[in-house]
Amino acid sequence: MKDTETGFNAEDIDTSKPHSARLYDYFLGGNDNYPADWEAAAKILKLFPSVKDTARTNREFMHRAARFLTNRGLHQFLDVGTGIPTEPNLHQVVQQITPRARVVYADNDPIVLRHAEALLQSTSEGRTAYADADVREPEAIISYAREHLDFEQPIALSLVALLQFVTDEHDPYQIVRTLLEPMVSGSYLIVSHVTWEFNPDIWDRIDAIYRQGGTPVKARSRSEVSGFFEGLELCDPGVVISTHWHPDSEMRIRDEQPLYVGVARKV
Repeated sequence: MKDTETGFNAEDIDTSKPHSARLYDYFLGGNDNYPADWEAAAKILKLFPSVKDTARTNREFMHRAARFLTNRGLHQFLDVGTGIPTEPNLHQVVQQITPRARVVYADNDPIVLRHAEALLQSTSEGRTAYADADVREPEAIISYAREHLDFEQPIALSLVALLQFVTDEHDPYQIVRTLLEPMVSGSYLIVSHVTWEFNPDIWDRIDAIYRQGGTPVKARSRSEVSGFFEGLELCDPGVVISTHWHPDSEMRIRDEQPLYVGVARKV
């Protein structure tokens, strides 16, 4: 089954400025990017030459975390900050293991909405849904998710490479607490987040590039990333560099990247 909340309006897409979702798509080798994105990407690559590997290792972490939780019996996922679809998408990973799994995607980007149909190709036993929603309005996300997920059963909340785009003024820690609050014990939180700790001198300049497209980026320390898991039970090995989290034979990137990740259980 599949469902989406709203239609797509091509006029909402501004290709004259770089955009965070299209930059990520570019770094992953995708085709949904434009000259403004290429120009911004070239500037970022000069500052951060391994950014493509970081993007790839982030994607690989999402795959491993999704398989990890599905193999633990989780069959409901709420993925906020979905981004432009890149196969395999989260629902494809989890439904390969558990065909009845349900996935709700949420993003507030019109270019992601344009591709929402790719996120809605569920198995017949399962379900996928897409909400055009902003993480800074977590109550709206939960309201939509309740239409498609059973909140009396555990849910995995996926915030992969999202919270770095939520600046401190919007209190990302409270956003995470609000999203988790209605979920039952046994639910899980998945987080990945860039860090400045590898190269602190470049992040103000990277932030300036992203701000040109209207989306600031806030790299955080390991301690700050760990704060998102406060009150939860971290799964081994805790909050670690992405390539150190349950590495497997399918990983293409094995070098350390400036990306902290973690998975934790609500107790």
